[in-house]
Amino acid sequence: MIENLHLQRFNKLLVVNRGEIAVRIIRACHELGIGTVAVYSDADRNALHVRYADEAYHIGPSPARESYLVIEKLLDVAKQSGATAVHPGYGFLAERQAFAQACYDAGLVFVGPHPRAIHIMGDKQMARDAVIAAGVPVVPGTEPGLDDEEMIAAAEEIGFPLLVKASAGGGGKGMRPVHDPAELPGALAGARREAESAFGDGRVYLEKLITHARHIEIQVLADSHGNVIHLGERECSLQRRHQKLLEESPSIFVDESLRARMGAVAVAAAKAVDYISAGTVEFLVDREKNFYFLEMNTRLQVEHPVTELVTNVDIVQEMLRIARGRPLKFKQEDVRMEGWAIECRVNAEDPFSNFMPATGRISTLRVPTGPGVRIDTGVYEGAEISPFYDSMISKLICYGKNRAEAIMRMRRALAEYHIMGVQTNIPFHQHIMETPRFLGGTFDTQFVENEFSMKDLDARDEMEAAVIAAIMAHRQGEYLGQMVAPGERDTSNWKWLSRWERLKR
Repeated sequence: MIENLHLQRFNKLLVVNRGEIAVRIIRACHELGIGTVAVYSDADRNALHVRYADEAYHIGPSPARESYLVIEKLLDVAKQSGATAVHPGYGFLAERQAFAQACYDAGLVFVGPHPRAIHIMGDKQMARDAVIAAGVPVVPGTEPGLDDEEMIAAAEEIGFPLLVKASAGGGGKGMRPVHDPAELPGALAGARREAESAFGDGRVYLEKLITHARHIEIQVLADSHGNVIHLGERECSLQRRHQKLLEESPSIFVDESLRARMGAVAVAAAKAVDYISAGTVEFLVDREKNFYFLEMNTRLQVEHPVTELVTNVDIVQEMLRIARGRPLKFKQEDVRMEGWAIECRVNAEDPFSNFMPATGRISTLRVPTGPGVRIDTGVYEGAEISPFYDSMISKLICYGKNRAEAIMRMRRALAEYHIMGVQTNIPFHQHIMETPRFLGGTFDTQFVENEFSMKDLDARDEMEAAVIAAIMAHRQGEYLGQMVAPGERDTSNWKWLSRWERLKR
């Protein structure tokens, strides 16, 4: 049991984030009767999360480093508004030990883990050491801080292929795959430069590259009374440049035995750092279903909705309950995974031009609805997609009683989703939904980058257009002499306006 965490009842919460996740947290608070305070930059003055919150405060210019990342400004808003709790969402300051500690020092309830857990799990080597001590399997590798000669010598023992990874990294920053010894010196230098630029920490280490691996993660919940449970797995293998594009729960690859073993290991990893709140333990799983600890995300995950749908657990509300000092209201044996959920991240980017980020104003927005369809979004018709923040427009989540139904429902929802004014990756998701490897569940983390191409869709569309044009030309020629003259049409104006009519002879 962790002491001195300022766990207490609170009635007003400051959301130090933006976009869809800020809206998601605000909604959860409103359902629990908790007042909400939003913050916004110049670019977000008219944002949806600002409209939904009970109060909103301006915190500076559009660049995040001058607004959403300035701890002093955020703490000042908490003081001005009277908020006694803070939820960081994900991204920005969510996994910054310094911010969590600043909240505790200011007497605020931080809706998330304690600073020590963030610190340990945020450092790759400290995290490895902590979970190894708890009996968690890890990918073979080195410790950070070795010089190039030591790294090269260690690489021979680990074996190729391998990964050069930033010690303080995440999101694919400072990461380089190496398949040949001759590539290693350049990869080490490049990874160190990128790590220093992105994180201010140029330390790197080596890790065995697990080929044909799947990226499977386990959602955990832990309270301040020593209770830790898991909510099953999420399949996150469809990635591009280590960024997830589509997630589903459960995984078609994971059976009951593997789920139980991975879940137990994830719980052990959380207990190793006295974890509190919602967190996610990520694993690489090889073809033989051997799994290895990758990292722990000490925050709410982007893809949490798929777990919510299959377990019927509101993870955001559980985080709020835990932060209020309440014990978990269910035990591990109470958790049931029922049905199937798939999430597509709808981003402002062009999948036909190497996923180039797009900006602009959303002139038309028609979102899908109907049974089993959920949209988590922070935009509206007329909203501006700026270059200052992440390109995510929304998360489209579909639920079905099984995987086939979830896929069919997602196909229908994607076809109904219309966004004009800015380019999106909806065509990419539509193509994925028809790809045999996805349908058969035989993909891995390298599938999108190595075996998937939007050019296949281009060729198919061109062929379909040619066939349709040929059919239309043929039908027009066939009907040319059979059309009713304007003066001879029947009394139905609707019929006349809607189509050409054949003579009824």
